[in-house]
Order: sequence, then C-alpha cells, then structure tokens
Amino acid sequence: MAVDYLVIVVYLAGMLAMGWWGMRRARSKSEFLVAGRRLGPAMYSGTMAAIVLGGASTIGGVGLGYQYGLSGAWMVFTIGLGLLALSVFFSARIARLKVYTVSEMLDLRYGGGRAGVISGVVMWAYTLMLAVTSTIAYATIFDVLFDIDRTLAIVLGGSIVVAYSTLGGMWSITLTDMVQFVVKTIGVLLLLLPIAVVKAGGFAAMKAELPTGYFDPLGIGGETIFTYVLIYTFGMLIGQDIWQRVFTARSDRTAKWGGTVAGTYCLAYALAGAVIGTAAKVLYPELGSADDAFATIVKEELPVGVRGLVLAAALAAVMSTSSGALIACATVANNDIWSRLRGIVEAPSDDHDEVRGNRAFILLMGIAVIGTAIAIDDVVQALTVAYNLLVGGLLVPILGGLVWRRGTVYGALASVVVGGLAVIALMATHGILANEPVYYGLLASLAAYLAVSLATPPTDAAVLAAWRERLAGRSPELASERVAAPQ
Repeated sequence: MAVDYLVIVVYLAGMLAMGWWGMRRARSKSEFLVAGRRLGPAMYSGTMAAIVLGGASTIGGVGLGYQYGLSGAWMVFTIGLGLLALSVFFSARIARLKVYTVSEMLDLRYGGGRAGVISGVVMWAYTLMLAVTSTIAYATIFDVLFDIDRTLAIVLGGSIVVAYSTLGGMWSITLTDMVQFVVKTIGVLLLLLPIAVVKAGGFAAMKAELPTGYFDPLGIGGETIFTYVLIYTFGMLIGQDIWQRVFTARSDRTAKWGGTVAGTYCLAYALAGAVIGTAAKVLYPELGSADDAFATIVKEELPVGVRGLVLAAALAAVMSTSSGALIACATVANNDIWSRLRGIVEAPSDDHDEVRGNRAFILLMGIAVIGTAIAIDDVVQALTVAYNLLVGGLLVPILGGLVWRRGTVYGALASVVVGGLAVIALMATHGILANEPVYYGLLASLAAYLAVSLATPPTDAAVLAAWRERLAGRSPELASERVAAPQ
C-alpha cells in the first residue's frame, strides 16, 4: 500500500500547489469568481464534466450498477442529458448575460430585485447541502485509504478543498478540475472498467452468472427514471454551481459546444459505472451495501499503484463537485444575500476589495460545510431536500424567464413560494424520499407562475428591452469585469 499512499499524497499536494498558482491569476472579481470568462473549449469541457461527475456519480453510479445492473446508469445518464439540454438550448444565452449568479439573472429579467432575494436563499441552501454531501464522501475514501476516523477524514479532505478554493477562487478550481478530469478518465474509464470486466470473466460470463434483469435497460423502473429526469436533468438546467461554470466560457460558442462534449462524456461515464458495478456483483454477490462495491473491487482486484490511481480518481470526483459547490455557495451568500442585507446595489470599484470579500466568504462557507458534514448522518435525505426545493421552487421562474416574455415578477415570486411550500408540505406528509414532493411541487409552481403572470401587468418594456440587449450580448461591460486577452 506504500505506493498507493504515495500516489494519493502526491495528488493532494498537487491540488494545493494548483491553488497557490491560481492565486496569482485571481486579481479581480471576474477572475476570482468566473476565471475572467476566458476558458476555451478544452478547459471548459473538462471542468464542466468534472463538476457534474462527483462522488455520487462515481461511487454511487457503481453502487447502482451493483444493485440494478446496466439500468443503474440512468442516474448519471440523466445528469448527462441535463448538461446536453443546458448546453444546446440555453448556455449561449446564459453566457451572454455576464452575471455571477442565477438570482442576478432573475433580477435582470423581472426587474425590481424582489425575485432574486428569495431565489438567493433557496439557491444558497441547495449549494450548501451539495457541498456538505460531497464533503461527507471523503470519509468513505479516506477510510479505504488510511483507515482513519470519519471526522478526521472529513476535516482532512474538506480542508484541502477549502484551502485551494480560498486561495485562487475559480482559477484554482478550474486548474484542479482539469487535473481531476484527467485522473478520473484514466482511473475509471481506462483502468477500472476493463480490469473489472476481465476479472468478472468478460460480458459472456457476466450474462451467464446474473439474472436477465441485470441487462434490461429499463430494469431500474420507469418511475425511478422519470424521477431522475425531474431531479437531475432539470437540476442541471438551473443550479448555481453549473451556471457559474457556464459564466467562465470565453464565448457563447464555447459554452454551447464545450458543454455538449462534456454532456456526451457524462453518458459514457454513466455506462462505465454501471458496467463496473455489474462486474462487482459477479465477483462479490453478497456485499452488505451496494455502495461498498466501488471500494471493494478497487481494494481487492487492482494491483498496487493502479489501486492508488483509481482511488485518486474517486477522490478527484468528490473534490471537483465539492469545490464547485463551495464557490457557488459562497458567491450566492456574498452577492445575493449579504450584499442585499447591506443595501449594496452596485459592486464596489475596488476589485481587490471584491476579491478579498469573496475569498473570506469561501473560507466562512467552507468552515460551515465541514462542520455541517460532521454533524449530518443521512446524506441522501439532505441532498433530496436540497434538490426538491431547487427544482420545485426555482425551475419554473428561471426557465419561464428565458422562454416566456409574458412572465412577471409577481408570477416568479408566486412560483417560488407556492412551489417551495408545496414541496415542504409534501415531504412532511409523504416522506422526504417520496416522489410526490417534486412531482406536485413542480406542478404547483407552474400553475402559480402562469396564473399570477397572466393576472398581473406585463413586465415593464424598459426592463424587457434591457434584458434583450443583455441576451444579445450588446450590453456594456460590467464595472467588475476586467478586459483580458483570451487564452
């Protein structure tokens, strides 16, 4: 195991070095929060794929393959579909808005700043819980690596992410995500996938050993697939962590085609995880938990050195999602909540002060994430609450604002409040993990948006005109933007 330890230590040290290097580039608000909006297609595709394919997609995806066979790919598959839909239909318009948060987009579209306040609180809760659940995953990985206490594992993994994210902001996260993307590709797709299939005797042996349901593409169940689409596909369309990556693209063409490449990669990753899990079922049919499949097959079947690289791939998956969610959480907390509480409308002209303030918020949110991760045990329920509120409360006003001119600020507010309350009430009556909260919460949100928008005066023509100018990319450069040559 000494070689495996060395691989992991070198990898973690590299992440911190990337953070230090990124600090030299993050000298303005734009550089710190959205990498100066300068990422080209290669870096954009890699970092976008890295953030959406986290620990749930890697460890959880293999676990679903262990439990359901090839149809276990559907969870990660719907993430890929959501990223493809975002990239093809919306990303170009989103990139041209030149904002920092989803709530700022709502303010621009509806006017008045009222829709953005409530949406900011909901988005902050979602990004916080996403960062928390990713941070908890360190306990599983470090337990396999070093057999250390859960709390220490969370503090160790979380501190490294907080350190490099605080130092260089989005530049550090982008650089580390590119490394993590390469490590995941090599570790999971090029090493673990073929080794697992060979160890299981090949596809013919796997088919002979397992029930036919393991090779049914719809074996996981139609209702489950539909729920995945609602939660993950739609969640990809509106999450601050995803939009903040769209904002890093240097052009709308980069956002569209780079995101399409990343979404296609996600589809391949989904199938790979399901196949690995299916192979693990052949090799270890009596595991106590499906989520142990990834760690077990890595620990028992891979040679020294390769095992360290694959475990680094799992660590990379967790870190990429954790860091992306952390900077999103801090950006929303500072720009959408704290700034509004202080009554700040325009960003200060001193970019250095802006960087220092955002850096402080990443540190504060990082400490909160680590503390919450130590305190929470039920990861699935926490993440389900976050996604239910996100989709049930924010999907309709965000997408409605992008595609329906008649939507009004009152319709958006009603949609957020009615959808959010419906989700909370249904989770209380049907259970947090039930499908009904997101189903009916989304319908209630849509009904409120349509009814109230049609019953209230249309959005002011001046607001819509400014919105169209921004969508077309013809608005003046923002005060907080720093012009720099593309790389």
